[in-house]
Amino acid sequence: MPIESNSVFHVPVLAKEVISQLEPKSSGCYLDSTIGGGGHARLILDASFPDGRLYGIDQDEEAIRAASHALKPYGSRVRLRQGNFRAVREIYKKSTFDGILLDLGVSSHQLNTPGRGFSCDRDGPLDMRMDRRNALQAAHLLATLSETDLAMAFRDFGETHFSRQIAKAIITQRAKAPVRTTTELAEIVRKAVPLRRERKSVVQVFQALRIMVNDELGALSKGLKELFSMLLPGGRMVVICFHSLDDRIVKNYFAELADPCICPPDLPVCGCGRIPQAKVLTRKPVRPSRAEIESNPRSRPALLRVVERLDLRKA
Repeated sequence: MPIESNSVFHVPVLAKEVISQLEPKSSGCYLDSTIGGGGHARLILDASFPDGRLYGIDQDEEAIRAASHALKPYGSRVRLRQGNFRAVREIYKKSTFDGILLDLGVSSHQLNTPGRGFSCDRDGPLDMRMDRRNALQAAHLLATLSETDLAMAFRDFGETHFSRQIAKAIITQRAKAPVRTTTELAEIVRKAVPLRRERKSVVQVFQALRIMVNDELGALSKGLKELFSMLLPGGRMVVICFHSLDDRIVKNYFAELADPCICPPDLPVCGCGRIPQAKVLTRKPVRPSRAEIESNPRSRPALLRVVERLDLRKA
């Protein structure tokens, strides 16, 4: 039976859709590869009652502590480890799963904790590390990258149209004093862009720095392959993205799994011998309902995609 939880670490986004797509069963073993506070995990465990098992990973030690507390009533059905999902094979060795969830982005807890430096709305150090065992912080990037490299980062990872202006403003400011806090950085960005684009530009710059500090795109590109390799035939992988950079990587990887042929388009018969590994179940990404967005505004940009691993033994 479902177990009540009072955890407010993070509100699980697209919760009903995740369970609908994963279809948890009592005999199944599932992986939540970004477990956060355990919100999605709890729902998976409830849906797979009484014997479904849940493995969890998160690189944030605070998330692991929160999930451990929230999921303690489920006892031996739960197994948690700290680490990045890109290293899932090292963490869970030869384990295989009937379903895998990857919920990307920043948790509400991380955004709401000033000391973590993720939010442009709260004064705190420019940290932005999801795994605080790592040395690199956002402040170091702002202090050491050249104007050209900063502009490229804001353009490529933040997708802002004002990357050059922002980079120049940061270089000008750091010549006077180091940029060390979130409020200092936000103010620099606001002054460097048109008034109507202030808020969006600040968010984009924070996104770019967070992606670089945590190597998010590199982790995703490698992690998707590692996760899929541990998915059992007939199993499903559900991925939730919150910006276009992540979603593009996921969409392209899923498309490659479903149609891996690399033959020239004018070749009448496939000669590469590559066969489909999966079936894409979401032609377009699933988005939050209006009701969910109203109750949890942070869910607005969420995009959910699903792929099912084919059973090649039946081919």
